[in-house]
Amino acid sequence: MSVELLKAGAKHVIGIKQTAKAIEKGTAKIVFIAKDADACVIDPLIAACAEANLVYETVASMQELGKLCGIHVGAAAAAILKD
Repeated sequence: MSVELLKAGAKHVIGIKQTAKAIEKGTAKIVFIAKDADACVIDPLIAACAEANLVYETVASMQELGKLCGIHVGAAAAAILKD
């Protein structure tokens, strides 16, 4: 499961802005989006993933995604970067 890559410390970015930048630059490999994040925040990110033909996975909550990324606060989105 690709969520395990976040736990394993794969190179990644955290947050809506950084994830959006990674998608735009073409450096994002897999995108993670928290299910409980506001739709007005994540809908543009989902559209960007579709436009870039990127796979995205949903995570149950912002708190869980933050924990997977190794931070002590919630995160609406994160992305694993290409090597």
